[in-house]
Amino acid sequence: MDGKKRPMSVLYPPLWVLLILTVLSAAALVVVFWDGWEDTPLAYVVYALSFYTLLVDVLFCIKVLPGCYRHVRNRFYANPLGHRYVTDAAFRTRISLWTALTVNLLYVAVNGISYVAYRSAWYVVLAAYYGILAVMRYLLLWYVHRVGIGRNHLGELRRTVLCSFLLLTVNFALSGAVLMILYQGRGRETHGLLIYVMALYTFYTTTHAVISLIRYRKYKSPIITFTKVIALSAALVSMLSLETAMLSEFGGELSATEEWWMIAMTGAGVSLAVITMSVYIIVRSLSEIKKRKEHQSGE
Repeated sequence: MDGKKRPMSVLYPPLWVLLILTVLSAAALVVVFWDGWEDTPLAYVVYALSFYTLLVDVLFCIKVLPGCYRHVRNRFYANPLGHRYVTDAAFRTRISLWTALTVNLLYVAVNGISYVAYRSAWYVVLAAYYGILAVMRYLLLWYVHRVGIGRNHLGELRRTVLCSFLLLTVNFALSGAVLMILYQGRGRETHGLLIYVMALYTFYTTTHAVISLIRYRKYKSPIITFTKVIALSAALVSMLSLETAMLSEFGGELSATEEWWMIAMTGAGVSLAVITMSVYIIVRSLSEIKKRKEHQSGE
């Protein structure tokens, strides 16, 4: 029995050992790369230790996370608010709008304060961008609070048309940001290790926005659909910011002209995507409004 348990104890060490290994490996890797010891014998020892730590961390997550997820999910479902959040799309949309509106207003305030401190038009552009997002989300939230979701389809269509026209104005702020990146070098600061967090967050929000846009179409609610369109538009702009940061961090082999064209093409693509979504929603919503009015007048 001891012979069988010993290999398992190596792959599944106690939690306190796992925590020590994780912290030690992370610190050792930082020291190796910071001091330029990548090709020394000590570095290979650190690499082996880090590989072992990564392996046992993954095995621990595979063993523990499913049970934790089921426990948290059951506790969440047992709570009345949690159950409503999971099962009620309208309630979930309202919470999402409140959260996103709060974040947008905080960004507006931070960039406004930054403009006062640094007198840079860059912060004005960012404040305008987040301000437009905040206005759209406020208009949707105000409608949801006053009327609700799924009670007046015609009213939802009209509100999405209004917000779609506002979404078109995002391109003014986006164009200003792209021009400042291209000609003034704004938004190109090196982010160091934070760039990896930025990349993970950006890819998550973009993937989540696309999946949500497809998933929530089944509710046939223009309001719910448009909240996902706003999220997707914001995620696309985040992709542009990520590309700019990554070029600044890892684009040393590219010429200035190549970087310029990459940013310009990405900015144009994001702008075209936002315009296409806005125009599509406007045309489709106006067409449906016209059909519904003709149907009502014919009754």
